[in-house]
Amino acid sequence: MGKTGRDWAQIYAIYGMEEWQTLFFLLIHAIFFSFLSVIFLLYFNSVCLFLESLLPIGAVRYAAGFTGSVTALSALCLFFAAGNIFYSSVTLQWEMAQRMVSSVHDWSAVKHALDVGCCGRGILLNAVALQLKKAGSSGRVVGLDRDKTTTVSTLRTAKIEGVQEYVTCREGDARRLPFNDNTFDVVVSGVFVHRVGKEYGGKRAAEAAAERMRVVGEVVRVMKAGGVGVVWDVVHVPEYVRRLQELRMEDIRVSERVTAFMVSSHIVSFRKPSQQMVGPGEVRLDWRC
Repeated sequence: MGKTGRDWAQIYAIYGMEEWQTLFFLLIHAIFFSFLSVIFLLYFNSVCLFLESLLPIGAVRYAAGFTGSVTALSALCLFFAAGNIFYSSVTLQWEMAQRMVSSVHDWSAVKHALDVGCCGRGILLNAVALQLKKAGSSGRVVGLDRDKTTTVSTLRTAKIEGVQEYVTCREGDARRLPFNDNTFDVVVSGVFVHRVGKEYGGKRAAEAAAERMRVVGEVVRVMKAGGVGVVWDVVHVPEYVRRLQELRMEDIRVSERVTAFMVSSHIVSFRKPSQQMVGPGEVRLDWRC
């Protein structure tokens, strides 16, 4: 049983593996390197004789021992990477979704919620919907995704979880959210924002960062005054915190570090001010900046 009282086998059965290609790739290479390291261990002398016939140098045994050690270490690292990907793909996402929804203290008052980014299998989306259902709220959660082909998978898992009446899927771009200002009581996003701007590549990091900041601004724009935002992401979390500070968000909190997909991740929660003012003058903040 998991920390949330769910059977992990059941959770994997519902949501499946999204990163199975990466997992398969890592496991194949881990097995290959394991095989090589076993060959070096069991047939070390034969390997040395074979290498001496090819490379008549004096340090063959040292080179063979070093190569065998490297292959064994590589196998261990690849198995560890595969295990981390397997854990992060479903188990960690489920656990982090529970932590994210716990950042909202009163779900009964939530009428409109939004999940920005890749709804995919609907782990975070369904976690929000389950909170609305438990709280007896008449609210709804909208899942926004650029790929409308994922809608079928998302709605399927929502039906299995018994929350299909709380879930709506919509196609759209997170950089230009198709919603009016001050629409949602709660906005969440899970391991998505870091993907925005990847089309620019490493040589145009400034443009990619600007696109990510545009998403953060859009999230703030569609939130109601007093609304709550919760973002779980990797690598670029300090950028989001700085942007939220520039936008004068309140109660900005950053969770402890959690390793996800082999990199550092954090949950950032914040609240949109009830009064959108800057200083003593009544100047409305431009969330689109």
